Amino acid sequence: MSATASLSLENQLSFSLYGAHIAMSRRYKPALDSVGITFPQYLVLSALSEGGGMTVSAIADCLALESSTITPLLKRLEGTGLLSRQRNPADERQVEVTLTAKGSEARAEAQRRTDALLLETGWPTEKLARLNTQLRALRDALIHPQALGGTEA
Repeated sequence: MSATASLSLENQLSFSLYGAHIAMSRRYKPALDSVGITFPQYLVLSALSEGGGMTVSAIADCLALESSTITPLLKRLEGTGLLSRQRNPADERQVEVTLTAKGSEARAEAQRRTDALLLETGWPTEKLARLNTQLRALRDALIHPQALGGTEA
């Protein structure tokens, strides 16, 4: 491959990842709109469904976002009855967040709809799982390159 060809957009991993993100977001939007949530809200509901009650900072860490970004999402989700927030009586600085029954139902319905979208790609579940594993490894290597010793995933 020539130096010029390697610089073309189609040969840049970052562009392929960006394009995949845009395509997935466009496909997920109608499915999530029908449930009444946005993709970032879906991620919050997913984190809470896996972790049970979590603090705001734990949610932010899980999603690799700042607490200041998470707080407005949580307020909107609480306003729609999908979660509840409560200050920790032992430490007023911490806010505990839990899914409500309505939030669990919304998350489950969103999961069913997004799973159906992935099936429409025609990719076998095993292939999607391998890709997901590879992308998580790439993400981790980009965040902590020294921790992985620069080895291939």
